[in-house]
Amino acid sequence: MSAICCLHHLQSQPLPTGLGPALMEKLAHYPADSIDSWQERDVFLGCHGQWITPEARDEKLPRYDRDLQLAITSDAIIDNRSELFAKLQVPAAERGGMTDSRLLLLAYRRWGQEMAEHLVGDFAFIIWDGRDRSLFGARDFSGTRNLYFAERNGLVAFCTAIRPLLSLPGIDRELNEGWISEFLAIPITTEAVDLFSSVYKHVRQIPPAHCFTISGGQLTFRRYITIRPGESLKLKSNEEYEEAFRDVYREAISSKLRTFREVGANLSGGLDSGSVVSFAARELKEQNKTLHTFSYVPLEDFQDWTPRSRVANERSLIQETVGYVGNIRDRYFDFPDMNPLSEVDEWLDMMETPYKFYENSFWMKGIYEQASQTNAGVLLTGSRGNWTVSWGPVMDYQAGLMRRFRWFKLYREFNMYSNNLGANRSRLYRYLVKKAYPGLAKRLSRAPQEEDPIVPDLINPEFAKRTNVYERLEQYGYDFWGQSSQDVYEVRRKQFEKLYYWTITGTVGCKQSLRHKLWERDATNDLRVIRFCLSVPQDQFVQNGYGRSLIRRSTSGYLPDSIRLNQKVRGIQGADGLHRILPMWPAFIGEAEQLVADPEMKDFLNMQELTKALEAVKHSPDPKRVFDTDFRILMRGLIFRRFVRKHA
Repeated sequence: MSAICCLHHLQSQPLPTGLGPALMEKLAHYPADSIDSWQERDVFLGCHGQWITPEARDEKLPRYDRDLQLAITSDAIIDNRSELFAKLQVPAAERGGMTDSRLLLLAYRRWGQEMAEHLVGDFAFIIWDGRDRSLFGARDFSGTRNLYFAERNGLVAFCTAIRPLLSLPGIDRELNEGWISEFLAIPITTEAVDLFSSVYKHVRQIPPAHCFTISGGQLTFRRYITIRPGESLKLKSNEEYEEAFRDVYREAISSKLRTFREVGANLSGGLDSGSVVSFAARELKEQNKTLHTFSYVPLEDFQDWTPRSRVANERSLIQETVGYVGNIRDRYFDFPDMNPLSEVDEWLDMMETPYKFYENSFWMKGIYEQASQTNAGVLLTGSRGNWTVSWGPVMDYQAGLMRRFRWFKLYREFNMYSNNLGANRSRLYRYLVKKAYPGLAKRLSRAPQEEDPIVPDLINPEFAKRTNVYERLEQYGYDFWGQSSQDVYEVRRKQFEKLYYWTITGTVGCKQSLRHKLWERDATNDLRVIRFCLSVPQDQFVQNGYGRSLIRRSTSGYLPDSIRLNQKVRGIQGADGLHRILPMWPAFIGEAEQLVADPEMKDFLNMQELTKALEAVKHSPDPKRVFDTDFRILMRGLIFRRFVRKHA
């Protein structure tokens, strides 16, 4: 909802004149509905406010409450308002128009530094307590909103964005080799495992699920929540699980619709975004509002090269959902002038760091731009659905049945699944045995076993050795997940316990929202939904030959059966990314050649692997290579080089 900032002197000395306003000035490129600040001798709070919720209109932030002797600046939308109103005994007459910042102050008065544990929503906030002259702040559990900080000569500064902090005296743009080494060594889109670090040596960040306190001149941090499976939910029937799921999901989605502006949704042809849209459209109809959906489709001349189980153009699937659900104004965009290469500079400017997600970068940016033009205040997504609402890995579940000798149930589930899928049973069974007993399958097979593909290292081996990056990754418990032999249930557990897996999504959403005055809201990432899904027995997620069974059953009457029961085809976004680059292929190759010849980059990047990759793609611009490792490391290396040359 806002870009916020704060300055505080640890020794309670007066702040330098004009330093607070100068920090605020660096936020001026973000659109704002209000710009304000509050200052005492040794503390400054600022807010570049964007109004999203009805209560936020004309809200004054920062705000100081003389009775409570508390001041706050916040970037927050709190979703469990009704629950908090009851716990805090807020009179009914005061609830309707109460701002989220006022609610946060009341929560702080009641629970003090334990307040964040009671909150559900997307937030980063800072509270000044005039009673003991201390600062307290927190960031939501999955890092949906950003909060960076820097410290020099007794002065601590906090800000939603990095660039303003780099303008402070004594804070230079020196790169952080620790962060960079992790960024380059990790093959997936995760940026780094040290969540206090950033790409700049002198700028750090408050990690997700953490709060901080400054008291007596000391800055301390605490992780206030760790999400783990709790006590298993035991209900009497499938119908009771379905109704319980709908209740939790409906509440989460309803809370994400709180805006006085239009409501948008990023809609694909699958279950996650489709289920969000189906519940949201019903709720909005009762409010006499229409849901606006925004969908990316490939270019008209793109030839779909993806396998039969995947579809690059999901328009027909999306239209089935739209027609069935109703109360939707659907829009489809192919963004003909955009591609992964054309948007690099804007993404670097927006992210303030290098990034890896080139495959989907062009349409993600385009969707935000289009949603902003319709005056949408929120953009609904279902980004975390694979790990929550649509969890249900069929073959992993059946492999577990096989290991536990649950033969009757396995026989029934396997036959129903193969019938639903229309798959070759003998081939499917061999795959099941391999998944259940990967070591045994390898020993018994006479044929060479197919190994998981080796991803070439983007990081210079000497740089990796000098920074001890692989040792650090191991210490943080990071592993290169994705190997076929891994336990998917263990992978899921780590998705919630290890904060580094998900922070990039929050960072992308936050920084796009600031640029477009549009808040991304993911009901599949709602804390109430996560806790519910982690409590549900596994046999609710896989049943009668269907994976993702709980959401399939629960959305009967909400989604068409062609979408709800579809197990044969899944959408794939960004498949035409390389196809889009073909008209500028010589420019891409030219920049890639500059990359491998750049002496500055040799200190960071693995030039041997990059040179191999360049030779592999140079004379064969095949659109099928968009997700291949050769093209991938070239794009990531190119993006990294542009960042270093233009932003470091």
